[in-house]
Amino acid sequence: MIKVLIADDQALVRGGFRVLVDSEPDMTVVGEAGDGASAAELARTTRPDVVLMDVQMPGVDGIEGVRRIVADPALATVRILILTTFDEDHYAIEGLNAGASGFLLKNTDPAQLLHGVRVVAGGEELLAPGLTRRLIARMTKPAAAVDGDVFAQLTTREREVVALVAQGMSNEEITRELVISPATTKTHVSRALAKLDARDRAHLVALAYQNGLIRPR
Repeated sequence: MIKVLIADDQALVRGGFRVLVDSEPDMTVVGEAGDGASAAELARTTRPDVVLMDVQMPGVDGIEGVRRIVADPALATVRILILTTFDEDHYAIEGLNAGASGFLLKNTDPAQLLHGVRVVAGGEELLAPGLTRRLIARMTKPAAAVDGDVFAQLTTREREVVALVAQGMSNEEITRELVISPATTKTHVSRALAKLDARDRAHLVALAYQNGLIRPR
């Protein structure tokens, strides 16, 4: 059973998400919060698997809520899915940097939102959809050139793999693109994560765009 915590300042929105989530046989809502501070506090008591986190909330916003959850060692297994209202919302990339596992628009199809919950609950990042790639590309302002201090420790192949991750490719897609084995792809991703001290693939994406390894189209 996937335990879900919903954080949104609008009770009607929270109610809609609750009905949607509770209608699934493998999910249950364990709490609702109206701001980022309440979300972090509830996360400590309810220990959800996934937090659906709105960004723009009064008082403590969703980004700070993400930071508080990620900073708590007791909540290391909690995954966070950012929900935004507008596709130009620049807070989404901040959410990824803060430790969120991905983001979706609030008006996304219900089936896609439920799929997103299952994806992040399974330990993956919600980066594959074209929507996510477009949002990251529009919202991130890369440096004029690659920061050597950031990527100098990567091999040429590792830099290439990170660039493909930043384009939203899965390990399977990278394997086909580079004509290498799945094990080799996994090794390159793991080594890049370790060398860059990146939390996850979402963090790799943010680093790649912000440091000019890949430029938004």
